[in-house]
Amino acid sequence: MADSKQGKRGLGRGLSALMADVRPSQDDSAATPRSVQTAPIEKLFANPNQPRRRFDQESLRELADSIREKGVLQPLIVRKHPTKTNGYEIVAGERRWRAAQIAQMHELPIILREFSDDEVLEIAIIENVQRADLNPVEEAIGYRQLMERFGHTQAKLAEALSKSRSHIANMLRLLQLPEDVQDLLASGKLSAGHARALITSENASELARQIVEQGLSVRETEALTKAPRKPARPRTARPAEKDADTRALEADLAANIGMKVSIDHNADGSGAVTLRYKDMDQLDELCRLLSSGL
Repeated sequence: MADSKQGKRGLGRGLSALMADVRPSQDDSAATPRSVQTAPIEKLFANPNQPRRRFDQESLRELADSIREKGVLQPLIVRKHPTKTNGYEIVAGERRWRAAQIAQMHELPIILREFSDDEVLEIAIIENVQRADLNPVEEAIGYRQLMERFGHTQAKLAEALSKSRSHIANMLRLLQLPEDVQDLLASGKLSAGHARALITSENASELARQIVEQGLSVRETEALTKAPRKPARPRTARPAEKDADTRALEADLAANIGMKVSIDHNADGSGAVTLRYKDMDQLDELCRLLSSGL
């Protein structure tokens, strides 16, 4: 396993350059002799560290039918296999390779590139977060992996993946939800809109079950989360509601450090930032972040 510090330093070519490397240009797609070649399908091998483990069989069969009719229109991006002589490791395009096997293709178009092990893993994660069938939790985990392992910021991911920064931040916030709520989201029983409304709720798990059982809409969910709960004991006067900028800042900080963050302002301009950790591992990570200047 690569040293975590080495992984966090990012890639020398940068994320945008890496994306350009795996998106064939018009010249590549036109199969110019210098850029595109063919390889026997038995000489192509999947990346063993590919984070995507499930491939929808019905979708693969549909792609195989298209390949039988039109061939493989977009070349696979490969590198020389690190251990197999005259073999190639697939960097991008494993789904096309699998469908081509179903279609009983003998050769596939490839573009040979030079990538390090870390770059291959990064490309695999990038390719995964752009899948149409990805559920919100898988997408959020992909963004978190790119940030934690390779040191990318939300702004860099947004630029390279053609997403808005707010989309990246909102997806990462979903990982603050309890695991049982994330499971409902991943299975499709809750939508991303439902889940976002639950992020700041203290009783998210209870509300999520209620939403699923009653089939509530996102608007009904938002109203439910704002409804006052009966206090277990008398409470002192409630503090003033935080403004939208403060809540957004709390959400951004929480998404970046993976912990709950609370910001409280005083009338005189002073205030406090509270970080809540759930175990000693998170406390150790917090100390490391603070020691390194965050």
